[in-house]
Amino acid sequence: MDTRPSKSTSLHVWPKAIAALAMAFGVLTVFSGGNVLFGPVQAREMAGDYIPFVVWFNFLAGFVYIIAAFGLWLNKIWASWLAIAISTATAIVILIFATTIIRGNAFEMRTVGALSFRFLFWTIIAVTMRGKKVKRV
Repeated sequence: MDTRPSKSTSLHVWPKAIAALAMAFGVLTVFSGGNVLFGPVQAREMAGDYIPFVVWFNFLAGFVYIIAAFGLWLNKIWASWLAIAISTATAIVILIFATTIIRGNAFEMRTVGALSFRFLFWTIIAVTMRGKKVKRV
């Protein structure tokens, strides 16, 4: 008897795992951005030379991450389109951020890493989930 999971089972597990990861990422993004924007002075001090528009983008994008995660969990085709939109918006913010750096504004190097990670994360989701809707068994 073959005890390996079927391809059908695997197709159902991956979207749920990706959705759970996206949800956690969204919640953490809202929390961390909200803490810098609305939290105690110490949170802003710990953030260092942050660029306000990047923090605002990340904070607001976190809510969109959560919506996308629900869409991915519910296996909605629009969720992959939302992932594309998130990835595209992040790319635009990266370009504006790069322009800000070139103009000589102070910034935190970890912002470069965080934006790169966000872009890569949502681009991978967009590419792997693009137009996929798993047929329910």
